[in-house]
Amino acid sequence: MMIDRDITIELTGMEFHAFHGCLEQERKEGNTFMVDFRGKRDGKKAAKTDDLKNTADYSKIYEIVAAEMAKPSNLLENVAGRIVDAIMEADFGFWFVQVRVSKKNPPVGGTCSWSRVTATIGKDCQHDIINESF
Repeated sequence: MMIDRDITIELTGMEFHAFHGCLEQERKEGNTFMVDFRGKRDGKKAAKTDDLKNTADYSKIYEIVAAEMAKPSNLLENVAGRIVDAIMEADFGFWFVQVRVSKKNPPVGGTCSWSRVTATIGKDCQHDIINESF
């Protein structure tokens, strides 16, 4: 098998109980958060060799996300940005990373199932938005 282009790796629906938010109650009681990850990298060598050392280790990506989710923040923008930065610093070979952080039942004064923030880094960022399949 030969892949002649880049591949997309996704981890979706990573669920955490975390303490992000501007309100005292959010920081004290916490809330349910979902994180979706998408990264693009060269996939030729992994497809040819079937060897983990030639791709990104999904469990390591999850560990990075979990570590960043454990650090309380006022803003989802901060959380998503930290996750993107940490994944890029880990040097998995991604040239594009997108992370969406969602907060269940945000305190907006009315009914709202989720609030979401998406952070993106890499080329073609404007044209590759996480789709509704997440």
